[in-house]
Amino acid sequence: MADTINADDITAMLQAAVALIRENESLLSKLDSATGDGDHGSAMVQAVGAAEKAVDQWDKASIKSLLHGVGWGMMCIDGGSTGPLWGSLFVGMSKGAGDAESIDCAAMADMFEAGLEKIQKQSKAQVGDKTMMDALIPAIGAIRTAADSSASISDAMTAAASAAAAGAAATADMQAKFGRARNLGERVIGHVDPGATSMSLLFKAFSEAL
Repeated sequence: MADTINADDITAMLQAAVALIRENESLLSKLDSATGDGDHGSAMVQAVGAAEKAVDQWDKASIKSLLHGVGWGMMCIDGGSTGPLWGSLFVGMSKGAGDAESIDCAAMADMFEAGLEKIQKQSKAQVGDKTMMDALIPAIGAIRTAADSSASISDAMTAAASAAAAGAAATADMQAKFGRARNLGERVIGHVDPGATSMSLLFKAFSEAL
């Protein structure tokens, strides 16, 4: 049997992410209170709540329609930059998925890369800037590397989760170049970035769901 995932699999991945983000609301807000205004946990809960609603209202048509609905739902939350950035990720992924009913590992890499490209039209942040990109970019790179070596989808997502976790942890040694944390200079060193942490939770949930 071909190693592919379909819309039902992606639904399970999204539901796992919703649950894990909710479980970690307090952690995310605690991390944000050290470098920002302390509301990242609540913003992420709003975002995944919008994602959950979009999944519930999904017309069962395609992977594309599922991810598009999730993305636009997230964009509409009142959570500062969280909604636009996370929404852009999923809207971009919907375009990357195209009209396929199921996707293999290479197509999954294409899908995530399209999501990253969409976010990068909203944010210029790169690895090393102490943002969600410190988890997202390595995770997607790991998926592409796995796909190029003919790895399974499950193995690719496991590698992505590991890369995202390592990327998030590495933000503790960085100064911030974006957001409110940028104004704190060296005082943010020693604190893990909440956005990178929430992104690492996304890939952890995706991996566990697969």
